[in-house]
Amino acid sequence: MPVCLAAARLLAPTVCAALLLAGCASSSAPPPRPLAGPTGAPASPAAPSPVPRGLPGVGPETGAALTDGTLQALVVTGATRDTHTAEAVLYKRADADAPWTRVLGPWPAHNALRGWTPDHTEGDLRTPIGVFGLGDAGGRLPDPGTLLPYDQDEDFDISGEGFLGEPLEGSFDYVVAIDYNRVPGTTPLDAERPLGEERGGGVWIHVDHRGPTQACISLALDHMRELLRALDPAGLPVIVMGPEADLRR
Repeated sequence: MPVCLAAARLLAPTVCAALLLAGCASSSAPPPRPLAGPTGAPASPAAPSPVPRGLPGVGPETGAALTDGTLQALVVTGATRDTHTAEAVLYKRADADAPWTRVLGPWPAHNALRGWTPDHTEGDLRTPIGVFGLGDAGGRLPDPGTLLPYDQDEDFDISGEGFLGEPLEGSFDYVVAIDYNRVPGTTPLDAERPLGEERGGGVWIHVDHRGPTQACISLALDHMRELLRALDPAGLPVIVMGPEADLRR
């Protein structure tokens, strides 16, 4: 049973300004001479700064989990390990040697009630930290035009209240399964847990209900639609999620 679905049942849950000298001087004034280099020859123009190749906000240790084939990454960043609000940005690159560019966001997001953990267990009310695949989607509503496999099913229906007393209805109208303790290539509703039930599972990106989650990431309805339409399985999309300090390692 998905963690989020289980929750519902348990809770029932630089301005730089410069004067143009040519505009202030006589038009008959000779043009300025180029600066000379060490040998008296005109200096070469400064080389442009290199374009960063790393994923913004992500350090080498975390980034090592990205494969050359990964061309899309949703980065979800929290302030600390104990916060349940975050920011989500979708980046893409043309190939493994190209720079990352922002595609969508930044968007506000929610994560688990007690924050984040590198060692998630069932019921700890923390979202797992790490890099995980995004390959399967679904929801109660029809496919909004995603390239991911999409399972429309009434079993995505949910009711009850969240941790702040907010209604949970519609939270699973759209979901994207996060490949934490699940079998990739199956519907998000698949309950198989390869690491064992004690490690939790059913960790999704789903529609925000204006409150913290059990372990999932939530985004506003319109942002979920945009995300679903942007994700492309050919780009091996992943989610990189956790508090800022952890992701920068």
